[in-house]
Amino acid sequence: MRLDLSDQILLVTGASRGIGRATAEALAEAGGTVAVHYGHSDDAAAEVVEACGPDARSFQADLSTVDAVDGLVDQVVDTYGRLDALVLNAGVAMATPLDADTDDWHAAWSDTMHVNLRAPELLSRHALRHFQSRQPTGGRIISIASRAAFRGDTPDYMTYAASKAGLVALTRSLARGFGEDDVKAFTVAPGFTRTDMAQDFIEEYGEAHATRDLALNRLTEPDDVASLVVFLASGQADHATGTTIDVNAGSYVH
Repeated sequence: MRLDLSDQILLVTGASRGIGRATAEALAEAGGTVAVHYGHSDDAAAEVVEACGPDARSFQADLSTVDAVDGLVDQVVDTYGRLDALVLNAGVAMATPLDADTDDWHAAWSDTMHVNLRAPELLSRHALRHFQSRQPTGGRIISIASRAAFRGDTPDYMTYAASKAGLVALTRSLARGFGEDDVKAFTVAPGFTRTDMAQDFIEEYGEAHATRDLALNRLTEPDDVASLVVFLASGQADHATGTTIDVNAGSYVH
């Protein structure tokens, strides 16, 4: 089976590094035209655009601000004429220790929820309206959540786990509520993955903490997640809409 995305326009949020970068490049390798979203890393985004081919374009938007989020999907549609799939990858993980002062605690929760949950909700809203306007074509939404959404996280990262749990519920609701519009929605839930964001956690708690409960003998890499996103975007798994695919090196069963 060959996965061919040559007829698709796909927006990947947080595509300048980590899982987002690997996903953008994998989608492009399968023939897709990739809209590369980034927040602040202009140079890194330019590298991804170059790797994704001549039709790729970068789109800057600070997902912590409503106005930037509100216009992102429209910018992509204005550029390409349509959007076929939205990959909600961008996320932040901020430590919120219990003894932090109230202002810092509130700011970390607010920022995390906005980037990890409110931004996906707003982006999905615009994507849904676009997909509804394209009947019977519809579209696909693929959310990158986390193992933490299901089993929680360390006390310092409760806010991250809570935001990702909300993303899972949002994505399942999209699948249940908009299937008649031919909208398919999936969640991919990685465990520890070797990214810059996870590296901060590893440096604090040690790599042994990240690998001690794995069934496999190596930490998950961004490419391990990206290949599944390509498969879901291809249409080969549309009747799995609403599902969550765990990518955590067997840590649930080890």
